[in-house]
Amino acid sequence: MSGGTESGAGEDRFVEVPAGPRLAYRTHGPDDGEPLLLIAGLSLDLTSWPARLVDGFTAQGFRVIRFDNRDAGRSTRIAARPPGRMRQLFSRPCPDAYDLADMAADTLGLLDALGIKRVHLVGMSMGGMIAQTLAARHPDRVATLTSIFSTTGNRRVGRPALSTIAKLLAAPPRTVEESVTGHIALLAHIGGTGFAPDEAEERAWARGLWERTEGKRSGAQVARQIDAIRASGDRTAELRRITAPTLVVHGDRDRMVHPSGGRATAAAIQGAEHVEIAGMGHHLAPGVLRRLVGLTTELARTHGAALAPVPATGEPV
Repeated sequence: MSGGTESGAGEDRFVEVPAGPRLAYRTHGPDDGEPLLLIAGLSLDLTSWPARLVDGFTAQGFRVIRFDNRDAGRSTRIAARPPGRMRQLFSRPCPDAYDLADMAADTLGLLDALGIKRVHLVGMSMGGMIAQTLAARHPDRVATLTSIFSTTGNRRVGRPALSTIAKLLAAPPRTVEESVTGHIALLAHIGGTGFAPDEAEERAWARGLWERTEGKRSGAQVARQIDAIRASGDRTAELRRITAPTLVVHGDRDRMVHPSGGRATAAAIQGAEHVEIAGMGHHLAPGVLRRLVGLTTELARTHGAALAPVPATGEPV
């Protein structure tokens, strides 16, 4: 989960992908830079990637692409009935639920529309699952993979805390004030203990998201995305097919996706580097952004990406 004020670049653009949805996206940085695609998590839109993270990547020479997944932001709302409360409680996906493979197909359609043959993938939470699926099924299209506080789909690992599940089942906000207050409360619950959020930025992000989506976020959208995760089942065997150089990042104070999810992800992907950050929760707080940019950039550079030299401090801008 994340928020943050907007980076200065990029108006929303739209593309129809073969899988069906119309996706909203933005691009940042040099047109000839190494393409890096950011895939957002459950219910989050493209603005959930903090501006300082986006700017950090563009400063390193990446061409950054952000987009809204189906059922999020300004992308297509899927015309399917969401799972009812009992299906959600017993983790029984609807028979006609879309899954993570469908969302990966959306992502591939966006890359095709932009003429991108190979990309560095960075996904957080559900976005990490989508990135993993794309890397497993289309290895020729993925230069590197960074999976942030995500998991494998195995129900024995990565489970949210019971207190978190209760919060996820709460009724959606009806006003912008409820949206802002709810975001701050959830962040206090899942944000970890070691890296403080910028509350002013978080409030501005939640208000901006409400305005960007015209208050049309609904529990149905979130429920369908959760259904996509459940319909995909245990993906551990599929993760073993990933050949892209992989970095797995997780916090040891994550109440949304237990750290065991990150450990299992790294164990499933041959050669994956696993970094567990003390005090980090399920949030891209200001205090972790430099490190995330540095780790991802170093992964790309080590495997042949032509990027700007690392500053003398050894940290990204």
